[in-house]
Amino acid sequence: MTEAQFVVGLTGGIGSGKTTVSDLFATRQIVVVDADLVAREVVEPGEPLLDTLADTFGTDILHPNGRLNRAALRQLVFSDSSKKEQLNQLMHPAIRARLLSQLEEARSPYVILSAPLLFENQLDTYCLRTLVVDVPESVQIERTMQRDDVDLAQVQAIMQAQWSRQQRLDKATEVIDNSLPIDTLDARVEALHQFYLQLSEQ
Repeated sequence: MTEAQFVVGLTGGIGSGKTTVSDLFATRQIVVVDADLVAREVVEPGEPLLDTLADTFGTDILHPNGRLNRAALRQLVFSDSSKKEQLNQLMHPAIRARLLSQLEEARSPYVILSAPLLFENQLDTYCLRTLVVDVPESVQIERTMQRDDVDLAQVQAIMQAQWSRQQRLDKATEVIDNSLPIDTLDARVEALHQFYLQLSEQ
């Protein structure tokens, strides 16, 4: 955890509605540091990591305009576990460093660290509390197939790369059940917001 901040880790399986929840915290002037956004930022043109990736995996992973061709990179590492491991070893330290920098700079009573792999990548070590957005696995599958227009096998492969629903629930300090009616969600976020405000003042 950073010295300066009260950090709440926010996570949930794919299709759980984690972004909807983090957006509701943001409307309450709470800074949200989003690992997915940071993962995209660190490979923007001009970032040292993009040059390193091109040197490591070849310039075929770049679009003609110099931006990262994510589909090409995914295809390259998908069938080669050693390349996938190599990619992770390059990406994770850069993402972690940027996340910690943004957490340090955040100025709100507490900060949300939103990460789909919060527990898997041990990012919860920087958090005082962890909030899991939870839905049944059948809901995860249905929502993700509709949202991303992908087939069942792809969704199941992503879910297998994440902790199980039970593992996340066992580790959480707070849980939001996002299978409840959507019109109750804002009030439940507000209750958690007040709870975290109280804790951050102690």
